[in-house]
Formats: sequence, structure tokens, C-alpha cells
Amino acid sequence: MSESKDRGPVLRWALRILKVLLALFVLVHVYAFSLKWVPVPGTILMMQRTIGGENFRRVIVPLEDISPILVRAVIAAEDTRFCTHDGIDFEAVNQAIEERREGRSQRGASTITQQTAKNTFFWNGGGFVRKGGEAWFALFTDAVWGKRRVMEQYLNTIEWGDGIFGAEAAARVRFGKHASDLTEREAALLAAVLPNPHEWRLDPPGNYVSGRAGTLQSRIRVVAGDGLADCVLAP
Repeated sequence: MSESKDRGPVLRWALRILKVLLALFVLVHVYAFSLKWVPVPGTILMMQRTIGGENFRRVIVPLEDISPILVRAVIAAEDTRFCTHDGIDFEAVNQAIEERREGRSQRGASTITQQTAKNTFFWNGGGFVRKGGEAWFALFTDAVWGKRRVMEQYLNTIEWGDGIFGAEAAARVRFGKHASDLTEREAALLAAVLPNPHEWRLDPPGNYVSGRAGTLQSRIRVVAGDGLADCVLAP
């Protein structure tokens, strides 16, 4: 009798915790669903940069006000199979696992959709817990938002260093123009630093960034010619 009484408070607390977790799960997914139409208001990383004293700059614009060249540039640089995967590039994941087993340098397997999920819902670091949540929301947003909306949110939340978030703010600060007016070279330079915008600078670009941008200019034309951005740019 006393043993069952002892279990009572534990079960009640477990039930309360379960209800809280379920409520959080539902709220986060309602929020994620709303972002199909509403711009991402802010991210954890944006808050961290602001608290850290950086001059936070961001201008939200629709995809129509961002040069299609930049869309092709980020696909060329970050995720050439963006239009064909479902949020996670399992082929790239398998290749990365195989390279790790063989002791070779590990390639990045994170897609634009995964980066968007991380930027929108999570934080840098966090290990497998964050990676698991990022993978789920990559699949969720790809299915619910669609490719065009994923790209729009990506280009409005990605960091370009120095507290600069989004393509419009980056174009204004780095080149003194709107994102819609970026040239091929400027779009390639912006895409070239995305893996590490704090270390790889484009004001002015070093030899590595300049060379990488040159390579990306060629890849941009391949992306255009092969229709690798059609899921975003096709009428």
C-alpha cells in the first residue's frame, strides 16, 4: 500500500512533464508551419550576436527581390542536389560516413534545408541532439514549405559575418547595392565565404576566397545550364 502511494507523486510529475513536452512539440510545429507564410522573426544566433555587442543588421526581402544569380551561387557552393533531395542528401551523408571510416578528410553533408532548419530553430553546437532535431525539421520544412520558401528563408537568415544576416543586408554592406542588383562576381564572392564568413573575408577577399569565387562563377553557369535551381527559379 505504501509503495503504491510512493509511486503516486512520481507518476503525477512524469505525466506533467510529458504534457509540457507534448505542448512544446505542438507549439514548435505550429510555429514552423506558420513560417510557410511569415518571415522568420529572429534566431538564437541573431540574439547571441546582439548580446555579444555586434552591430546587428538584417533586412527581410521576398525572393523576387534577390538576384537569381545568388540563388544559383549558393546552390553551386552549398548544395547542388537541393532540388532533388527531400531536405537531407542521404547520398552525401553516406559518402561522408564512408570517408570517415577510411580516415579521409570528411566532406560536409549539410544541405541548404538543414542549414535553414538549424538557423531557424536551433543554435551552433549541441552535438547529436541538435543534429537530430535539425534533421527532423529539414524533412518537415522541405515537405511543408516547399523548395522556394526554404530558399527564401535561407537567404533571409544566413549570416555573412559581422552581425550581417540575410542577402539584402549583405549586399548593402559589402557592395552598397540591393540584393536584386548583384553581379555574378559579387554573388560568387558572397557564396564563397558562407562556410565560414567570420574567417573567410570578402572585404577585400584574400587569394583563397577570390579563387573559390572564380570557381563558383563557372559552377553558377553549370547550375543555370543544367536546371539545378529550377525548383526555385522556374516560373
